[in-house]
Amino acid sequence: MSPDPAPFHGGLAEGPPGGFARWLRASDGVRLRAGFWPLEGAGGTVCILPGRTEYIEKYGRVAAGLAARGFAAMAIDWRGQGLADRLLADRAIGHVRRFADYQRDLDAALALAAELLPGPRFMLAHSMGGCIGLRALSRGVAFGAVAFSAPMWGIPLPNNRPGLTRTLLQGAVRAGMAARYAPAPATGPESYVATAPFDDNTLTGDRDHYDWMKAHLAAVPDLLLAGPSLGWLSAALDECHALGRLPSPALPALTFLGSREQVVDPAPIRARMARWPGGELVEVEGARHEILMERPETRTRFLDAAAALFAA
Repeated sequence: MSPDPAPFHGGLAEGPPGGFARWLRASDGVRLRAGFWPLEGAGGTVCILPGRTEYIEKYGRVAAGLAARGFAAMAIDWRGQGLADRLLADRAIGHVRRFADYQRDLDAALALAAELLPGPRFMLAHSMGGCIGLRALSRGVAFGAVAFSAPMWGIPLPNNRPGLTRTLLQGAVRAGMAARYAPAPATGPESYVATAPFDDNTLTGDRDHYDWMKAHLAAVPDLLLAGPSLGWLSAALDECHALGRLPSPALPALTFLGSREQVVDPAPIRARMARWPGGELVEVEGARHEILMERPETRTRFLDAAAALFAA
């Protein structure tokens, strides 16, 4: 594991003072980037697990909100996104060979976090990060509590036939097409945030946050990620299917879901939280996919509830 300093765009992140980033390597040698926001006297560390296309700096404002509530924070650039190693010659394609590889990334980041930030540790996981986080919990990775934002426990499909789609994708991967862009409704070779107008976007109803995310990609184009590969989509559907068959962990859990969710499938979220002992599902009227990038009242509601859960 390398402790070498990594690029960190603190001005873009707008996080609490003292933020920094480090390079690290997963057990298979892939270079990753982790960001840290220490806090003197913190009541623990919140480990932020971002979604697909996301990167450390996007969670600077979240880290500031957590610091105001007494918590240090960390975030990770998963393999294939942010400034971590990209896995294909076309660095814009969101790709992973198998979802189990993300567990390597998480293990490496948590090991470094244990050296740099105080315990206990809590999980805050958004979208794809919620899928990765649920798998980590199922294999016994220790957290005191978890807060999910629109977790990716299912992916909406145009034909509503996940079994058939999984079979077709598995065939495409075996035929050597894993590195091709997934078809619509994926974004293809364009970054959704960089190209989609604010009106009717699927991510947030808060123009300030949407413009802020666009400014990030304009300032640091290396952060940009476009649509997923067929390989990523195949692996993601396989992982969601496998996770859906597992019991819910015996861990305090909070999940927020927007009424205008279009990026992930809400049905598996409702089903999972209905059978999560001690779990709570909060559905937010009018909110879209990115709860933590939504209007101020939604962000505050989520952070207050998550901080109360962690403090308990």
